[in-house]
Amino acid sequence: MHRPTPRPLAIAIVAGLLQLPAQAALYAVDPGPYPPAPASGFPAWYQDSHGRTLDLCLTKAVSSRVAGAPGAPAYMCTLLPTPGVFDDTQPIVFPTNFPDEAFWFTADAAIVDAARGINLSFGTAIEAAFAAEEPKAGDQVSFARVRIRVDVPVAGTYTVTHPYGVEVFDVPAGGRRAINMTRDIGIAGAGDFSGALKGDVGPFLRSVNGPYTEGNERFIGDPNLDEPVTGSPFNTNFVRIEGPNGIDLRTTVFSVSGKLSEVNRPTPLIPQRSTYSRHTENGNLRAQQDVFVMAPPAPATVTLSSQTPALALGEANGTGSWYAQSVLNPALPLTLQVTADNSLAIATSTPTTTPMPLTDLVVISRAEYSLGSGQLTLVASSSDETSPPALTARTGNGTLIGNLSGNGAVKALTTGLSPIPPATVQVSSSNGGSDSEPVVLVP
Repeated sequence: MHRPTPRPLAIAIVAGLLQLPAQAALYAVDPGPYPPAPASGFPAWYQDSHGRTLDLCLTKAVSSRVAGAPGAPAYMCTLLPTPGVFDDTQPIVFPTNFPDEAFWFTADAAIVDAARGINLSFGTAIEAAFAAEEPKAGDQVSFARVRIRVDVPVAGTYTVTHPYGVEVFDVPAGGRRAINMTRDIGIAGAGDFSGALKGDVGPFLRSVNGPYTEGNERFIGDPNLDEPVTGSPFNTNFVRIEGPNGIDLRTTVFSVSGKLSEVNRPTPLIPQRSTYSRHTENGNLRAQQDVFVMAPPAPATVTLSSQTPALALGEANGTGSWYAQSVLNPALPLTLQVTADNSLAIATSTPTTTPMPLTDLVVISRAEYSLGSGQLTLVASSSDETSPPALTARTGNGTLIGNLSGNGAVKALTTGLSPIPPATVQVSSSNGGSDSEPVVLVP
């Protein structure tokens, strides 16, 4: 699934309209320095947002569950021999005998239905490679890959749902590899391996039967087996294809590789939103604080630790999305403290506490520009109805437009702007909240 590609650094997208996932889910990469051996200038590890840290998988440990064939050991890592470049029967030495492709993580799946004319291969990876394709010092790159290749019977619209997103393909004609998509994100090189963090691969899929131990090494899966997995950020731990004439096929088994690192890492914690609202109802003050974060799913715990007693956040579906609501009336300015602890799942994981400034929630309900009059009209509101803050408008590039006015939480501004309208506007509150919206153009 990972070889061959004529140019492994190219982004090849054929016959597709892509719908990217809402978020990336790798959390951190080994900051270096990167020694020349054994990792040969690559980062030792990547960590995902569920807290699992994987080393670059170069061990020759073999599976105790699947017997290898002569000349084809059942390696626990995805080691790909290449004549003249890498001989897996010899010691791994950089650069004279080193894989031109190596992996921190791989997950592959397939759907074959000869009767319906479908042959699908899906592969995803966090990959180590070289800009000039063969091992060379200074040429090291890494990237997050999603690859989908499908033989389809007829033209039409096909939708492929996978653990890291949904892809929609408009296929002009059926045939072999009528769908052929490779998306590689990362590839910075020159000692910068952070690009893969921005990809759409992660958290790492892992076998529901793992982790597996071979000798003194532990692995999230056995790539010699096809097994159910967990870890999808969207709870889509499957590959599914839907298409013309009622095509609807799926698989829930993957072959997965990844070597668990022994490095001790803190619990991942990614702030998403911390906002408050308050209003008066029947003469009584009603206040609430809403806190959203990403962190490892249960059995991890996440608490709003800055209030007494600490308030536990809840996590609904195993994807790592956490939320809590506090009914305390905040005294502003206020910075919340949120603590995540994943030590029940990963004993070496240490708790993480992150500050989250509490702000109001600003919503732009109208952003309209009249081409005839050159007037921009804005209407926006703050979630603080009892002590309405000042609201200030700027263009998308930061140019000041002016202050919105009004006696309550809803404020407005009408002003002339020329010679052209702004593409977007941002309204910011003196209590920290903000909202950005595209400007609607009217006659």
